[in-house]
Amino acid sequence: MNKFTSILLLTGAGLAAAFASCATGSRSSAGGEVTGVGGTSWAEPTPYGMVLVDRGSMKVGVSKADSAWNLAADARGISVDGFWMDETEITNGKYKQFVFWVRDSIIRERLADPAYGGNEDFKIEEDREGNPVTPHLNWNKPIPWRNPNEDEQRAIESVYRTNPITGVRELDGSQLNYRYEVYNHTEAARRRNRLDPRRRDLNTDHAPSTSLPTISKDTAFINDEGEIMRQTISRPLTGDYDFLNTYIVNVYPDTTAWVNDFENSYNEPYVRMYFSHGGYTDYPVVGVSWEQANAFANWRTDFLRRSLGKEGIYVEPYRLPTEAEWEYAARAGNDENMYPWDGDLALSEDKGCFYANFKPGEGNFVRDGHVITSRVGTYSPNDFGLYDMAGNVSEWTSTAYTESVGRLTNDLNPEYRYDAAQEDPYKMKRKIVRGGSWKDVAHNIRSDLRMWEYQNEQRSYIGFRCVRSQIGFAKGNKQKK
Repeated sequence: MNKFTSILLLTGAGLAAAFASCATGSRSSAGGEVTGVGGTSWAEPTPYGMVLVDRGSMKVGVSKADSAWNLAADARGISVDGFWMDETEITNGKYKQFVFWVRDSIIRERLADPAYGGNEDFKIEEDREGNPVTPHLNWNKPIPWRNPNEDEQRAIESVYRTNPITGVRELDGSQLNYRYEVYNHTEAARRRNRLDPRRRDLNTDHAPSTSLPTISKDTAFINDEGEIMRQTISRPLTGDYDFLNTYIVNVYPDTTAWVNDFENSYNEPYVRMYFSHGGYTDYPVVGVSWEQANAFANWRTDFLRRSLGKEGIYVEPYRLPTEAEWEYAARAGNDENMYPWDGDLALSEDKGCFYANFKPGEGNFVRDGHVITSRVGTYSPNDFGLYDMAGNVSEWTSTAYTESVGRLTNDLNPEYRYDAAQEDPYKMKRKIVRGGSWKDVAHNIRSDLRMWEYQNEQRSYIGFRCVRSQIGFAKGNKQKK
């Protein structure tokens, strides 16, 4: 049993214990006194590759004005609850697992298709008692990579293409579409979206309005030309399913970003090799949009849920960090830190050692030992045990960008979300990225600076990492003196 499998089994055991505790009855009471309903708590095991960022508070944003960089002091106090965070940025190897899962799901779907032999073993449509179930793929049935018959060979080869110029057989990234659904718990919980008018408006001085609230629902489909079509539907609320949004995302990274981000630069080897070559397995994935990063987080959650082998179990989802969570984690909860480390410099003055992968000088990318990205975890972690929170690659957050975002958000778990509709102006599709990258000067990798990018853009210098909200008790950070 490998380490990853053992973590999954441990998580499953913890979840089972948590749900078993719900059955615990009330404590024995004497004299008719209310003593409360008992229950057993459990400590969530550490998710694989993550570290716990304990709850805490700090001042986020720039604390000192800097006229040279046109920065105004806008720091404000916030508090965030505990969460788990990937100790490194998502690597090519981890993202490739997602890509291959999508590839294999397409192959299995086609192996069950009568056009490719119709092997019913690859799709489950009945339970063990013969009762019909929602059709789903059988992941226990291995793909016949070796010695396939003629129909199986056609199904496998259908997701590959032969490059017409080089003659090389390669994965056809245009086919790798991932469909998923997200229930918007926040909108579903809002009082204004309740079906019962008496529960929408609790003011008894007037009769509640009987008109149904209008909701916006995201849907997606693939048209006859094979194009992903997204629609945002606005209609009167009818029930819980109106908060279930459907997305279809092509998951293959844009490997051409290396050329398109840099004019008059010979970066073709990165186009061919950075994502596909094994030598870059432990380097951060790039060329991934905000939309693709969200798709990965959803798949990662579903992958964990499926591994537990139980239906109806709630798993706290993997997701992108909010901007506040990201900054709190990067600065290790320290108001004085502009970077993930102490001090105002990106290298050690006495030893000349660099603290991060960035651009040390004009035209000089290699002074820190790297030309482009570096292997994740190359530099020392911050006090929370997180690597590369400055430099290497900038990182997507879940937070939407607007010029006044700092004034719009609460000081408790701050977050500003805007799910832009297809027809919205492009400027409304901006999302916040943090941390700076290998191509940025030292100033731009500061942890207190806000940057943004369009949610569908794919850059050679933007990656991401995931978080999960902590379940159970947090120890709480000690107050700094």
